[in-house]
Amino acid sequence: MKWANKNTFLFTSTALALAVTASAAHAGAFAIREQSAYFQGTSFAGYGTSGATISAMYWNPASLIGAQKGWTIETHGSLIVPYAELDGTLSGGAVGTSSIGSGDIASDAFVPATYISYRPDEKWVFGVGINSPFGLTTKPEQNWAAQFYSRSSRVFSVNVNPNVAYQINDMFAVAVGFQVQYLDVSLKSADATSPGFARSNEISGSGFGVGVTAGLTVKPFEGTEIGIGYRSGIGHQLKGDLYASGVTNRIKLGVVMPDMVNVSAKQKVTDKIRLLGTVEWTNWSRLKSPVATSAVSGAALTTLHFNYDDGWFFSVGGEYDFNEKLTLRAGVGYEISPIDEDIRSTRLPDNNRWWLSAGASYNFNKHMSFDLGYTHIIPESTSINIDSNHQDFNASFGTYVADVDSSVNILSASLRYKF
Repeated sequence: MKWANKNTFLFTSTALALAVTASAAHAGAFAIREQSAYFQGTSFAGYGTSGATISAMYWNPASLIGAQKGWTIETHGSLIVPYAELDGTLSGGAVGTSSIGSGDIASDAFVPATYISYRPDEKWVFGVGINSPFGLTTKPEQNWAAQFYSRSSRVFSVNVNPNVAYQINDMFAVAVGFQVQYLDVSLKSADATSPGFARSNEISGSGFGVGVTAGLTVKPFEGTEIGIGYRSGIGHQLKGDLYASGVTNRIKLGVVMPDMVNVSAKQKVTDKIRLLGTVEWTNWSRLKSPVATSAVSGAALTTLHFNYDDGWFFSVGGEYDFNEKLTLRAGVGYEISPIDEDIRSTRLPDNNRWWLSAGASYNFNKHMSFDLGYTHIIPESTSINIDSNHQDFNASFGTYVADVDSSVNILSASLRYKF
């Protein structure tokens, strides 16, 4: 037991260190789905059901009932390689007309995740996940056309999520957990009042928030499993600075990260083939227009306009046991973005997209196994139209109209050890 405790501490500390290090690379989207190399290979179909990986606890903590007796430790890493370029024109404002392209605004990212479980008996399972659930880095060329609307954007998070699952009987298992989340945000734009627009205005802040998780698995028939998972929204009272036109003010900014509900299914077809599916709803509409207020006087200083719709994700996939050591998997997903052309900004030119994935697992022995997953994401045709009807429009800056060329490639790997 001393050896197990020592290694648990080591892996937890390592995961935290990796998560902090990842802030230098950032993630390529606001919500980071890449929390499991295993389910990367299915486009996250079936991600809330129990099985070989304990990473499913991120979406449904009741999936922990699939863990073996004793300890299981998994380390996951995802290399996200996004591409996004805006080609458009700024016109009609006081600062003049410009058609300078953005260049590639997206940044490559390495996103780590670690999961640990301990099963003392047939009824109880304890687990903890350490992740970065939200992240964003976009950075266009310094003097591009829409630099007054955005110059750089950064969102970074770390989430620690302990869970406990209980096997009620052969059919039902339930679980609950809590989240402790750190969030750090920085948004910059060109200062139109500075000579040559060399200076940037910036709003930044960081803070901690807490939330809960819960889950249920149901096995109504032999070979059939349904998982239902919930991750609560987390409120943050960010403390930081607003730097505008050469003046700095200490601020407070209240933001709420969205809650999420998902339903997954796994169906055994033969002894070697399983079909998987997932439906996910994310309550992005609760992220409305937070107001940054003075930490001294409480006066409103500026407003950040999000006003997102809710997001949806659907995926189907399958697994095939090629032999006792090798399992192959594939999946396809479709994501309905919470961002449409009415509110799409230069900071995050997001849109609906298709996910195409494949992956495999290899069992070296009864203790150690390896997962590999690859995804290619194809966004739908995307454009930006910041005119007088857009929430970001500023008459002094003018209208910005652009087309967006984008794609994403993701490669994930994980190592799992059981003892």
